[in-house]
Amino acid sequence: MAAAEEERFSRRKHGKRPVPFSSWELPEQAAAWCLRQAGLRPEDLDAVAYSYDPALVRPGQQGLDERWEDLRTTYAHRAPAFLATALPGLDPAQVRYVPHHVAHAASAGLAAPYRDSAVLVCDGRGEAVSHLAGRYTGGELTVLATQELPHSLGLMYEEVTEHLGFLRSSDEYKVMALASYGEPRFLGELRELIHATGDGGFRVGPIDWGGYAKALDRGEEWSADHADLAASVQKRLEEVLLDLARWLHERTGERCLTMAGGVALNCVANTRLLAEGPFEELWVQPAAGDAGTALGGALHLAQAAGEPAAPMPGADLGRGWTDEELASWLQTARVPYERPADLAAAVAAELAADRIVAWFQGRSEYGPRALGRRSLLAHPGRAANTERLNDVKGREQFRPIAPMVLAERAGEIFERGPVPSPYMLFVHDVRPEWRERIPAVVHVDGTARIQTVERADDPLMARTLEEFEARTGIPVVVNTSLNTAGRPMVDDPRDALECFGSAPVDLLVLGPYLVRRGQVFAS
Repeated sequence: MAAAEEERFSRRKHGKRPVPFSSWELPEQAAAWCLRQAGLRPEDLDAVAYSYDPALVRPGQQGLDERWEDLRTTYAHRAPAFLATALPGLDPAQVRYVPHHVAHAASAGLAAPYRDSAVLVCDGRGEAVSHLAGRYTGGELTVLATQELPHSLGLMYEEVTEHLGFLRSSDEYKVMALASYGEPRFLGELRELIHATGDGGFRVGPIDWGGYAKALDRGEEWSADHADLAASVQKRLEEVLLDLARWLHERTGERCLTMAGGVALNCVANTRLLAEGPFEELWVQPAAGDAGTALGGALHLAQAAGEPAAPMPGADLGRGWTDEELASWLQTARVPYERPADLAAAVAAELAADRIVAWFQGRSEYGPRALGRRSLLAHPGRAANTERLNDVKGREQFRPIAPMVLAERAGEIFERGPVPSPYMLFVHDVRPEWRERIPAVVHVDGTARIQTVERADDPLMARTLEEFEARTGIPVVVNTSLNTAGRPMVDDPRDALECFGSAPVDLLVLGPYLVRRGQVFAS
């Protein structure tokens, strides 16, 4: 019914704050909103899932600062009391600890469109492990393998993220983007240090990253060595994941693989897993990071209570507003606005004229990807729009921006990737004849991380794409998240108005209403 991450309410981006605070901040506002959305009070709840079980922690095993781990475990023990304070009326005894990787697994295996599947979880760390491999049969999880800490593919990727001058536990996707600019010339050495063990697990390091490229400070310019290191780490991650998937397929014989955990957000690895791995189908939880363990923990407890869930209907599970409420926001802000008779045609005309559009429609997305609910839209046929949008968002210029396309048209333009692909969790090759026609969304390696749109799911966006093609001959629109650097994705109308007021965006589309920059400043 509802799912939302606290950062959308607090406006403090996860991973941009000190680690203990960012890891454990209670989702007070998000939880209260979810309850209101369901028409429930805290005292109505049968159970509350907390996706970390302190009883499973093994002191000193994680290879981290033991004081930090002690604090984390102590916090988890006290979480039921903290939650009862945050949600008056909640019985602390209703809080249930769900092992971290079991919650991740449930967010994939129980939310996927398959009744039975193999499941692969890989992230930085849980209580004592960094990886889980298993299968779901009739809603029941069988764990077949785990990998004990300190060995962790997620932590390995975090380390190289920090070494390359990016923010650890936040900017790993930048390493994936940078990898396309390099050659994997360190791959041979990394194969000796990072490898699967043939029993469903793996070994990692220790690794002297400085032996490959000097450490960068935040914002420092990268060199060919740094790009080559990123490329080598990315390729080795893909290879080890393929080894783990092959082992899991041999043990289960399942045709479908479901995935969660932060590593599952690596869309380049996902694409290779599907293309070269043994599974016929691959479904990745759109909120594959730790935010998704809230959903997974709830699904796990519901399944155990005899209340199995239906497949996840989509990612638009966050807050939404009526047209009347949106108009009230605009009136309160004293912002001139119009209500076009044909919104799709009006927006398509502006995009065709090379204007950037802030797009706010329906309920917000659950997970890190903008999926046409809180998006910035632009013309993909203008190569300069890559730099232009990265400037709007305050992003590094090597980072790609993504295309949105009707599912029925995707095969004409993109290849080597699954269709439909509604959650931006895979990359596709752009067909050669289209690369010069949509240069803004073609990465340096000729790929694009596409989002496909189904008419039944998003008729307004489908019509906008059609209207844009009628004007330009291009059935694709740029779609990137509606936010600026260091800020969470826009969630409510106030966020949208603030972003529009501070960023060089030409139009704001708020539900059925259109706000033009010239009108705002003229007023």
